[in-house]
Amino acid sequence: MTKDSPTEPCTCVALRQATRALTASYDAALRPAGLRVTQFSILRRLERLGPTPLTRLAVEAVLERTTMARNLDPLERRGLVRIEPGQDARERIVVLTDLGREAVAAATPYWRAAQARINAQVDPKAVAALAEALIAAS
Repeated sequence: MTKDSPTEPCTCVALRQATRALTASYDAALRPAGLRVTQFSILRRLERLGPTPLTRLAVEAVLERTTMARNLDPLERRGLVRIEPGQDARERIVVLTDLGREAVAAATPYWRAAQARINAQVDPKAVAALAEALIAAS
């Protein structure tokens, strides 16, 4: 280690590693339902919001519009969402289909089990406080 090398662990690296482990845990839990946690999150958000412009859905999910569009492709191919033209020719509206609602209902018990396992290991209030502090600092 050189004099210029940091002696403390990098917070960014530590949080990225934790996020990857957390995502893998949720993905494994949701596997029997055929969804990844990112897909489940999008479907649940659509369930809550109703038909939503793609741009707003991306903002709500804190994703770039192009990333959201890529995430929607497999959901649309599976018939879980439908993408329709909006009022403006440039606008695309994302709609949760009946099949998508069924997928959310089928996946929710797996998500709840994963959530309970994680919350037993990490205090949800501490997670919320960390998220709030990091968002405020950005």
